[in-house]
Amino acid sequence: MLLWFVIAYLGISIAIGLYAATKVHNARDYITAGRNLPMAFVLAMVFATWFGAETVLGISATFLEEGFRGLISDPLGASLCLILFGLVFAKPLYRLNLITLGDYFRFRYNRQTELLISICIIVSYLGWVSAQISALGLTFNVLSNDLISISDGMLIGAGVVLVYTLFGGMWSVALTTFVQMIVIVIGLLLVASNAADQAGGVATVIAKASAEGKFNFLPTLDPIDMLGWIAALLTIALGSIPQQDVFQRVNAAKNESIAVWATTLGGVAYFFFASVPLFLAYTANIIDPQMVEKFLASDSQMILPTLILSHMPFFMQVVFFGALISVIMSTASGTLLAPSVTFTENILKGFYHHMTDKQFLWATRLTVFVFASIVTFYAIATEAKIHTMVENAYRITLAGAFVPLVAGLFWKKASDLGALLAITFGLSMWLLLEIMGIEEPVEPQLIGLLASLIGMILGSSIAPRSPASATNQLNKAQH
Repeated sequence: MLLWFVIAYLGISIAIGLYAATKVHNARDYITAGRNLPMAFVLAMVFATWFGAETVLGISATFLEEGFRGLISDPLGASLCLILFGLVFAKPLYRLNLITLGDYFRFRYNRQTELLISICIIVSYLGWVSAQISALGLTFNVLSNDLISISDGMLIGAGVVLVYTLFGGMWSVALTTFVQMIVIVIGLLLVASNAADQAGGVATVIAKASAEGKFNFLPTLDPIDMLGWIAALLTIALGSIPQQDVFQRVNAAKNESIAVWATTLGGVAYFFFASVPLFLAYTANIIDPQMVEKFLASDSQMILPTLILSHMPFFMQVVFFGALISVIMSTASGTLLAPSVTFTENILKGFYHHMTDKQFLWATRLTVFVFASIVTFYAIATEAKIHTMVENAYRITLAGAFVPLVAGLFWKKASDLGALLAITFGLSMWLLLEIMGIEEPVEPQLIGLLASLIGMILGSSIAPRSPASATNQLNKAQH
C-alpha cells in the first residue's frame, strides 16, 4: 500500500513537470526558464541544491558515526557556498546575461579555457547525480520490501526524473521543486515531531547527543587534523561555486535582487533545516539502539528508512517517503540538467557554430538522456556511499575552476595565459597526488588550489592583460 502511494506521488510529479514543459518555446526557456522566476521559486531551487539524498540519508548516517565533526563539508561547507555565491558572485554573473557558467570563461578568457573548465564541471557531476540515483534505488528497494532490487530501483527512479527534465528543462525543475520543497518541509517536521515524542522529547535527544560529544565540530590543535578540517570545509564551500547548477538557479531569477537574496537566504535555510534529518537519525539511537548498531556495522544509510518503517504509523511512513522522494528528485533534476546544458552550449556548440535554436534545444535534450544513462550505469556499478560520492564531486572544480573564476571577476589583469596555467597547475598537482594515493597530510585538492593560484599569478605576470581588453570582452558577453 505504501509503495502505491509513492507511485501516485511520482505520477503527480511527472504531470507537474510535463505541464511545465508547455512553457518551453526555445532553448533559453529550457535552460533559464526565460529568466522569469519569482523569489519563492528561486529560493526553493537554491534550497534544493544540496537538500537531496546526501542530506536525508548520507549526512544523517555520518552524524551517528562521527558527529558534527564529520559534517564540515556538508551542511556547513555547502551552506557557506550558497551564502558566498549570493553575496559575492550572484550580482556580477547575473548582469552578464549568459546561458551557462562556461560562457563566462569563453568571454573573459578564450575558447580553450571554456573547453577545459566545462569538461571539469561536467566530470564533477558524475558522482553527484549518481548519489541521487543510488538513493532512489535504495528507497524503492526498502518500500517494496526487497521485491524491487536496488539496481531496478535506480532504473525506475532515473526514468521518472528523466521524463520531466527531458521535456521541461529549468521550467520543470522550478515547478516540481517548488511543490517538492513544500512536501519536504512539512513532511520532515511532522516525522521529527513524532520521533521526538517516542524518544522522550526534543530536550532529551539533544542532551543525550551532547553528552556523547556529537556536537563537537572544531578540529584539534594537531596540524594534520586542522588541515583535514579546512580541506573538508573548502572542498564544497569553494569547489562548488564554479558549478553550473548553482549558476543556473541564480540565472533564472526575474531580477538581480532576487538572484542575490534568494541564493543567500537559501543557503541559510539549508544550514538550519539540514539539522532535521540529523535529529531524526539520533532519535533512532534512542528508540531502537540495536537496530542502529546493526546498520552502523553494515549500511548506515538504512537507519532512517528502517526507523520509519518499524516505529512510525502508516501516515508518517507516507509522509516521510513522500518527502524523501521529493528531496532526491528535486536535486536530481537540477543536477542532471546542469552538465547536459554545459556540454551542449560549451563543448558541442563550439564545434557546430551554425546550430539553429531548435537544433540546440533538441541537442540539449539528447544530452540529458545520454548523461542520465551514464550516471545511472555508474550508480549501479559503484559501491561508494552517498555522502562520499557527493563530497568527492567538488575536488576537480576546486583545483581547476575556482581560481580562474574569482580572478576573472575581481582581478582585471588576469590573463588567458594565467587561466591556462591555473587550470594546468591545479589539475596536474591534484591528479598527481590522487594517483600516488597521497591524501594525508597534504590534502590533494588544497595543494591543487594553491598550485592553481600560483599558475594564475605567474601566467598573468608573464603575459598580463590590459584592463581595457578585459572590459571589452565582458561587454561583449552582455550583448
